[in-house]
Amino acid sequence: EGADVVLSVNAAAVALDAARSVADRLAAGQVFADLNAAGLPLKRAVAEVIAPAAFADVALMGTVPRHRIRTPALASGPGAERFAELLRPLGMPVEVLGPDPGAAATRKLLRSVFLKGVAAAAIESLRAGKAAGCEEWLRSELAAALETADLERLVTGSERHARRRVDELGDACELLEELGVEPRVARAAGEWLSELASAAEAR
Repeated sequence: EGADVVLSVNAAAVALDAARSVADRLAAGQVFADLNAAGLPLKRAVAEVIAPAAFADVALMGTVPRHRIRTPALASGPGAERFAELLRPLGMPVEVLGPDPGAAATRKLLRSVFLKGVAAAAIESLRAGKAAGCEEWLRSELAAALETADLERLVTGSERHARRRVDELGDACELLEELGVEPRVARAAGEWLSELASAAEAR
């Protein structure tokens, strides 16, 4: 009550309940900022629940324990501009995307497909490396690959060499299975490459 901005920092599963728990104490002129990683429908539902307070959909784009208040953020929704006005002087870099709830969350989730996918691939690879007795070597290789990664080359190279890489990943999947590691990421990557190869051959 009386706060300029209320921050909801929970999990997406309880974001709506959290908003409902304070909705009757919110008033016009306040900003209710939902910082949970959730999809567009949930963001819109939260925005409706907390009216007449102004809703801000906020996507944190960095690691909070490392950056604290300086964690970069994207903000959208009717309360986004006000959220930025309140948090920027405290040190938070806020990029305002516009008045639509969910725009910030959409960008974060799109980025999450890549970042969480990379994390899953690393876990799968390292578990297999441990089973093969070369985990430390593999850790160094993966770290070096992340430092020198070229996004355009990853994309265009996958399209250009898809057919050969399908065979390579097929062998990799067999190896992981022999090592007792389910090749979930490797199998999915192989399916993507197979689609790319088929598309290239159809052209």
